[in-house]
Amino acid sequence: MAIMNFGNVQENVITRDEWPLDKARQTLKGETLAVLGYGVQGPGQALNLKDNGFEVIVGQRKGGASWEKALADGWIEGKTLFSLEEAASKGSILMYLLSDAGQLNAWPMVSKHLTKGKSLYFSHGFGITYSDLTGIVPDKEIDVILVAPKGSGTSLRRLFLKGKGLNSSYAVYQDFSGKAISKTLSLGMGIGSAYLFETDFQKEVFSDLTGERGILMGALAGLFEAQYNVLRKHGHSPSEAFNETVEELTQSLMPLVAENGMDWMYANTSVTAQRGALDWRHRFREVNTPLFEELYGRVVSGEEARYVLKEGSNPNYRKKLEQELSEIRKSEMWRTGKVVRSLRP
Repeated sequence: MAIMNFGNVQENVITRDEWPLDKARQTLKGETLAVLGYGVQGPGQALNLKDNGFEVIVGQRKGGASWEKALADGWIEGKTLFSLEEAASKGSILMYLLSDAGQLNAWPMVSKHLTKGKSLYFSHGFGITYSDLTGIVPDKEIDVILVAPKGSGTSLRRLFLKGKGLNSSYAVYQDFSGKAISKTLSLGMGIGSAYLFETDFQKEVFSDLTGERGILMGALAGLFEAQYNVLRKHGHSPSEAFNETVEELTQSLMPLVAENGMDWMYANTSVTAQRGALDWRHRFREVNTPLFEELYGRVVSGEEARYVLKEGSNPNYRKKLEQELSEIRKSEMWRTGKVVRSLRP
């Protein structure tokens, strides 16, 4: 493990140099990794593990879109692709990558196959942290571990194919075998992590739910809409409003911030932009901090988890979701975005 300084705080991180793939493969030799669920994280993690030389099978409900995707990705029915229950029975490490609501519904079946000495793997601390809501309480005679990529499964796969990786957090909830940490680090490197940093199940879910609702998706989309609508209200064209709100941020500025940091971005813009951005950032921070505190409080209290499970278990959820997404898709802002994207060289 390498000790790295993050500001004034030191953290232990594990890089590919400290835990190379050869070591990971040796650690998991003889293990069958059963990826249960082929939706958001399943494809990226399963394919990366397979390409890295691990023994992987996939479990998915037959007949749906995810089953067909698994077939299209090269998994073979009866050989590497099975029903959820058959995969759970065959696997020695069950990678529980169903949705949070799906994990709740499948748990009675999955728990039957978590016999003594097996391992249960998560990429989200939800089911364990909110066990009073999910009923997910693992047997004491198994390892319970987590690796959570800091990004989508699609990004994990795309970066892997480029020889890169996403950073991931890792945690051990239960170490029955005495080898749980070695399994966790090996799986973390196997799925294509750039480096691993330590957390626990509770902190992972609290930060993840806050981030998704906040700056990563909810806040970002809301700020996009607010600025775009103000510009349009004051007579700016759709193209101008969208380019100043979304296109310049995603195509020009954020890649540079990712490479060099925000201070570099400020230093490499005009004085007009510098002063405006440096001064207004305080206003945005002050206005939004109470909202983030409210959001974090709802995550910690379990209110967000209860709502998610209620909505996710509703038989009409997919229909409602499509209606909500359709409203966004058909809005002037994102119809403009579709045209702008088509004009990129």
